[in-house]
Amino acid sequence: MTSIDGPPIPPVDGPFGVYVHVPFCSVRCGYCDFNTYTADELGEGATRASYANTAITEIEMAARTLGSVGNVPGVGTVFFGGGTPTQLPSVDLVRMLDSLDSVFGLVPDAEVTTEANPDSVTPASLDELRDGGFTRISFGVQSAVPHVLATLDRTHDPERVPEAVQWARDAGFEQVSVDLIYGTPGESVDDWQASLDHALGLEPDHVSAYALIVEEGTALARRVARGEIPAPDDDAMADMYLMADDVLTSAGLGWYELSNWARDAEARCRHNLLYWHSADWWGIGPGAHSHVDGVRWWNVKHPAAYAQRLAAGESPMLDHEILDPSMSVVERVMLEARLREGLPLGILESGRGAVSSLTERGLVEITGDHLVLTREGRLLADAVVRDLTP
Repeated sequence: MTSIDGPPIPPVDGPFGVYVHVPFCSVRCGYCDFNTYTADELGEGATRASYANTAITEIEMAARTLGSVGNVPGVGTVFFGGGTPTQLPSVDLVRMLDSLDSVFGLVPDAEVTTEANPDSVTPASLDELRDGGFTRISFGVQSAVPHVLATLDRTHDPERVPEAVQWARDAGFEQVSVDLIYGTPGESVDDWQASLDHALGLEPDHVSAYALIVEEGTALARRVARGEIPAPDDDAMADMYLMADDVLTSAGLGWYELSNWARDAEARCRHNLLYWHSADWWGIGPGAHSHVDGVRWWNVKHPAAYAQRLAAGESPMLDHEILDPSMSVVERVMLEARLREGLPLGILESGRGAVSSLTERGLVEITGDHLVLTREGRLLADAVVRDLTP
């Protein structure tokens, strides 16, 4: 495939999802290396006001590229991420969702998620989103402790979070998720416990807890390099992960992926599971990645360049790659090893020699015909994957 606006690619075979990237934030957090922007004006056509129309142009282009609605068995999951999607008016998010339904069709029980900051929603905006077809909301809480939020450059008031979650419940969202980050410089064990307790007090259906990564080029990385704050401590973060697992499990939230816990199987994020199972999805927006039928591509990164290409009737795709069988196996190992059900042993031909060693070290166990990470193995998942993909 040389152009996403060229000849139709083969029909989608199996689950199909759509990711919509909204690149706007009110403040750029110091730890964040996502493709996000705070300026309202980013060049011709790249404003918040024009963004929905630009994204809808790509949605319509995606439908042409896939050949016809009949080439896609309906969209099962949609995920609006960013950035902060709720920086846009709810009516614009709903318009983009309506466009996806018009050109592809949403399956009757489609999961439709938006990320949101607690200070970027109102009762009215949440009512509009729910009435417009959104079923799930993921709040970026990160911490309940003011000094931790300050280090992360998060601007919301933690006392506002319960109010925002209640508004989402009142609006009728089927699932409410909470995102947390642990390992922030200066965060104590007591701080992390407070954040976990705060999150559980919200009675969420789903919790994501991510270890802080100091990404090169971020403001946080520069502060660490200057010695203003210490780098995250790996041992402390391992202890915090185990604490999270204990606390969340005791509260009835079961882990189903390394960094994700859900109230039950219905509360698991189906869109993320689509990624982890290497299914097909189209990424809409600047810098968004897509994967269909073993072909992966990604859009130009800057919103202005993205908008200019689409305004000129050109594809926003920057480049692509075709996954050969060996690449596909490596990716399956990397992704499916993270899941609670583990990795089918049948795909581990090249890594079979490592299985016995990993088992003896207590990092994996064999359950039926799957290799599954133990609790200790979850702490060393990256090393396990390296051993399995020589």
